[in-house]
Amino acid sequence: MKDLLKHIGPGFLLAGAAIGVSHLVQATRAGADYGIVLILAILIACLTKYPFMEFGSRYAGATGKNLIDGYRTLGRWYLIAFALITISTMFIIQAAVTIVSAGLAEYLFGFGWSNFTWSLLLLIFCILILIIGKYRKLDVLMKIVVSLLTVSTLFSVIIAAFQVDYSTISFNKSPELWTLSGIGFIIALMGWMPIPIDASVWHSIWTQEKTKETEQQPNSKQSSFDFNLGYLSATLLGVLFFVMGLFLMNSSDISFASGSVAFSKQLIEMYTQTLGEWSRILIAFIAFVTMFSTTLTVTDAFPRVMSKLLQSENQSQKETPVYRTFIIVIPVVAMGILFFLKSSFTDLVDFAAGLSFLASPVLAWFNLKLMTQKKNQITLSSNYLIFSKICLFFLICFGLGYLIYEFIA
Repeated sequence: MKDLLKHIGPGFLLAGAAIGVSHLVQATRAGADYGIVLILAILIACLTKYPFMEFGSRYAGATGKNLIDGYRTLGRWYLIAFALITISTMFIIQAAVTIVSAGLAEYLFGFGWSNFTWSLLLLIFCILILIIGKYRKLDVLMKIVVSLLTVSTLFSVIIAAFQVDYSTISFNKSPELWTLSGIGFIIALMGWMPIPIDASVWHSIWTQEKTKETEQQPNSKQSSFDFNLGYLSATLLGVLFFVMGLFLMNSSDISFASGSVAFSKQLIEMYTQTLGEWSRILIAFIAFVTMFSTTLTVTDAFPRVMSKLLQSENQSQKETPVYRTFIIVIPVVAMGILFFLKSSFTDLVDFAAGLSFLASPVLAWFNLKLMTQKKNQITLSSNYLIFSKICLFFLICFGLGYLIYEFIA
């Protein structure tokens, strides 16, 4: 157990990156708008992504390399495809998670500052943590943040369970579930829950960083334990946020806001009305920490990815100047997007979301192809391989469903 605990860390970073808008807004809205039935969508989404996310930790544990190194062995075009996906989305994703965090920070602290000011301060704070503390401080901080988030959310749901009128909860609240808009929501919910498959690359890189910190290569059991702890935490919190929406918002006839920050404020207000004024700070804290954890891990993840993309396979794995450059460049460009392109920001987010969604089956196939290369000497059981192929089939169906929905809509 001591050896297992020594290698825990990358899984918490993965959970911190996963627990964001997909949980706070989409999972909560699923329970609020559609009732109990959509818990199946969340569980199926987490299950079908599991093998391809797990391949990241398995590959890093078995080879000591990250998935980007693995994509290089598959061929140049695999690496180029992943690079294009990353570059096309990273600035917009950084801007999106930061602006939601900013809105919730103002709600929690009430300083009267603009979202742009809060975004700037939060990004500076994240950059300082990462430059001064490096991976070690990020590792420790995310263990604390994810643990606090899990405990506080579970506590809130348990308290709400004693207050809710269960007769008002419906199995399928909305008759619109099987309409075009309802199906579109289900596709989006499953596409982002608990996190896009790009994050398997992040996890493999964080596993490398943990290895440098501990000066010991984790074995397959240690890597698997760390990944499962983080992934199951992200899944559990997705279910808890769903239950929050189910308990407090499902019986309401209120028209919920479409924006992430506005919806989160409605959630806080409804908790306050149900549980009392004392709960306002608790739920506001949960909402803010949820988004701040995503902002911090994304601020670290994209520069690390760019660093690995721009270094050769045989280059030293030490932190390169590329990481220190992109940890400044990406937030600066994100702030520029928020300042100069705010009128078209929603369209940019939709573009990034759609691209990430469609990239999931592609990257899942990359990971499966990499893991079945004989030269890697990684053995997958026949049952696990069959399960992975079934999951890939579902991801392809989700992607096709998304394309059909976008074409019809």
